[in-house]
Amino acid sequence: MAGPTRFDGQVAVVTGAASGIGRALSTALARRGATVVLADIDEAGVKAAADELATTAEARVSGTALDVADAAAFSELVGRTVADHGHLDLLFNNAGVSMAGDVADFSLAHWNRVIDVNLRGVVHGVAAAYPVMIAQGRGHIVNTASLAGLIPAPVLTPYAMTKHAVVGLSTSLRMEAAAHGVRVSVVCPGVIDTPILDKGNPPDLPPVASLPEGRRMLTRSIGQPYPPASLADDVLAGVARNRAFVVAPRHARVAWAAYRISPEFFVRIGPAVLRRALRSARR
Repeated sequence: MAGPTRFDGQVAVVTGAASGIGRALSTALARRGATVVLADIDEAGVKAAADELATTAEARVSGTALDVADAAAFSELVGRTVADHGHLDLLFNNAGVSMAGDVADFSLAHWNRVIDVNLRGVVHGVAAAYPVMIAQGRGHIVNTASLAGLIPAPVLTPYAMTKHAVVGLSTSLRMEAAAHGVRVSVVCPGVIDTPILDKGNPPDLPPVASLPEGRRMLTRSIGQPYPPASLADDVLAGVARNRAFVVAPRHARVAWAAYRISPEFFVRIGPAVLRRALRSARR
C-alpha cells in the first residue's frame, strides 16, 4: 500500500499556522518534504510553532507575522517567499475567526471583523498568489471554509456568511484557474478540535450576551471533535488528488448530503434542533 503523497521541493505558505488546523497542515507538509512558511497574526505563537517543527521534523520551515486583513502585508509575504525560494507551489488560506451569538446582538464591528479576516483575508491571499501561479503555469490555492459554508449555521450567521462566500470564490476561481494550470480546492471541515472552540468571539470586541458555549454545544449534539492532524491528512490527500471539495470528517459529509437531498426540510427542522443543542450546552 502506497504511503502519503510527498511534497518534496514544493514551497507552501500556510496562514493561521500558530495553532489548530494551520499548525497541523504545516506539520504534515513539512514531514512530507515541503518547505513551509508559517504565517499568523500571533507572531510569538507562529515563531514558536516553526521552531518546534524545525526540531521535530527536520523541516525547512520559517515563521512570520501576518495579518491577513492587510493586503499589502500579504502581497509582501508572497513576494518575499518567491524571492527566497524561486517559486510558490501551495497557498493555504487558512486563517479565520469565529463569530457566535444571536444576530440581534452583533454590532457592525462584529460583522466587519469576520468579513475582514475570513473573506478579505482569503481575497488578499488570492490576489497576491494567483498572478504568481499564473506566471509559473502551476500552483494550488487551498481555501479553508467550513461545513458552515455548505449548510445553514444558526448562531454562527456572520461566520457562515463568510464561509459560504469562500466556497463560492473557490469553486468559481477553480473553473477559471484550470486554463492557467492552477488548481483551487476548498476545505469544509466539521467540528475540529482546535482552540477556536474555546476562544469565543474576539476579545477586543463588545461582549455578546447570547454567545453559546461552543465546545459543549457541538460535542453534545455531534460528538467528539475531529483531530486536526487527521484533517490535515485528509486535506493533503485531497490536494494530491486535486479535489474541488475536501469535506471531513464523516459527520460533515453526512450533514452536507442531508442538506443537498432536502434543503427545505433541513431548514424547517433547524430551529428545533438548535433549541435542543442550546439547552444541552447550558446543562
